[in-house]
Amino acid sequence: MRRDRVAYDRYKLRRKLREPTRCRDCGAVYRDGRWMWALRGGPAYKVRCPACQRIRDSRAAGYVSLSGQYFAGHREEILRRVLRCEQAESAEHPLERIIAITPQGGGELVTTTGVHLARRIAHALQHAYKGALESRYHKGEKILRVHWNR
Repeated sequence: MRRDRVAYDRYKLRRKLREPTRCRDCGAVYRDGRWMWALRGGPAYKVRCPACQRIRDSRAAGYVSLSGQYFAGHREEILRRVLRCEQAESAEHPLERIIAITPQGGGELVTTTGVHLARRIAHALQHAYKGALESRYHKGEKILRVHWNR
């Protein structure tokens, strides 16, 4: 990919952090060049991780819109699957989290801190329930919009 076409992400770290660094909000630890969940405490530098900063700023990277008659009839079941996707993704990648699930015109809008979680949710719903799936990346920014309808 050419440099002038690289997506801009204002929440991506511009430099390596001192180690260990702990997020003051969620407790994730930056070690060996990546964010991870760590059980043990101990002294650490304090910052706010990119996911918590996105949550604080209400600036999602992923938008998953859920709608349709099937969704309306199976809303609770489908939202449980969405939450299980988040648990699985977040266990390995602390920066991938759901920001909010909000009602939207007869459906729901799931906002996420990262595009990977949004894509994982969309693929899980498509695999489990079929339906119509549309994905669109925003040009110039690292944002994914997905619409699932059934």
